[in-house]
Amino acid sequence: MTERRLIFPLAIIIGIVKARWLRYGVLSVLGNVLIWGSTIQYLKVTKPTYTSEFALILTGASFGVNVNLPEIGQASSFSASGLGSSTFDPRANYEYIFTSEPVLKAAAAIAKMPDESFKPRIKLLDNTTMMLFEMTGKSPEDARIKSLALYQAMVDRINALRAEEISQRGQPTQKILLSTQKKLEESQTRLSEYKVRSGLSFPDQVGNLSSNIEQLRRQRAEATAQEQLTSKRMQQLIQDLGLTPQEAADGFLLHADQIFQKNLKDYSEATTSLEVLMTKYGDNHPQVIKESKRREAAWIALLDRSKFLTRKQLTPNTLIRLTLAVNGSGRDTLFQSLIVYQSDQKGLLAQIKALDSEIARLERRLDSLSQRQSILENLKRDQQIAEAVFASTLTKLDLGQGDIFSAYPLIQMAMQPSLPKDPTTPKKGLIFAGAAAGSVFSTLGLLILWIRKPWIDKLANWLS
Repeated sequence: MTERRLIFPLAIIIGIVKARWLRYGVLSVLGNVLIWGSTIQYLKVTKPTYTSEFALILTGASFGVNVNLPEIGQASSFSASGLGSSTFDPRANYEYIFTSEPVLKAAAAIAKMPDESFKPRIKLLDNTTMMLFEMTGKSPEDARIKSLALYQAMVDRINALRAEEISQRGQPTQKILLSTQKKLEESQTRLSEYKVRSGLSFPDQVGNLSSNIEQLRRQRAEATAQEQLTSKRMQQLIQDLGLTPQEAADGFLLHADQIFQKNLKDYSEATTSLEVLMTKYGDNHPQVIKESKRREAAWIALLDRSKFLTRKQLTPNTLIRLTLAVNGSGRDTLFQSLIVYQSDQKGLLAQIKALDSEIARLERRLDSLSQRQSILENLKRDQQIAEAVFASTLTKLDLGQGDIFSAYPLIQMAMQPSLPKDPTTPKKGLIFAGAAAGSVFSTLGLLILWIRKPWIDKLANWLS
């Protein structure tokens, strides 16, 4: 009973299989019609899309700037690009920025197209600093316009980020700059006010004053040497002549006075006549007495006149020496030299005294100015430090304004957006190849099933 139940279905199957070649043929035709029909319909319905490609390159160069400020200091700035870092790739940052919503909206606004149509594909090329962009469009020109709009939106966004970074970095520096400028102005004010109070009108004033003191000291040394030489000459003449310079001056004064010379002449004549008479007559002779009185009167007149002229009472011995030394001695030149030496010595002594006074005064002024100069130098140093800090801060701020590519490296268009000639999708060659492959595989499968028919016949005979 069980065997009959199995034989009946098998008989039905064998009957069906015997007519299988017809069904295989029908199935093969239907399969190929389905494959090729759907392929042709897909090509008719699907609109072609075009892809425009462009590439950006990120420059990785770094630069350094050194600025020397004469008598102030030095400022330097060094910018290192983030492309040389092993911790991150700035292209990944750019990829995120370029696919962000603000950039895509800005690109859509530039191209005057819907936001949904801007879906760029970005590929980072290994071992390079390049980024490859792909932008699709309904037509070649449409794809190219989208690429240009995307590039413009990316550049605008990067420039905005750079400007914001510079602004954020510049705010603290601006505060420091204002602080250093205020300190510089205060130091300049203190220096100017102290210059007015101290009397230091020019930088080399203390040095010039010290040079003047040294020059005066040299003059004093020369005057002292000259005075010593003059004094020695004068002492030698005093010793040789036996007269002091004042006595020599008195002798010249008496010699120049006519009244004194007349009295001296009377005294000399009376003395000469008296000596002649004394050889002939005695002391009581009238002529001797007369000449004696004449000589005595002349002598008294000489003493009175010398006292009047010299403003002092000369002793008889001194008067005789002066009278004899000047009159007819032939040493007028020596007497004159003695007086000149005395005058020169007094002049040199007065000069030395004046130089000592002036040197002492200038030394006191030098001490005072030296103390003020020390304070002035401290104020100048404070001003120079303030100038150096202000200049370096200002230079750093200016150089920082030029360093706009430190956080966001410079991007350049390595390859302009292309104008595609062939559509990206659908690719007819690939679709036809797929359809052909599907047709071949389906037909081949049915053929394999049909080839297996003799085995089925053997099974049917065994069952019967």
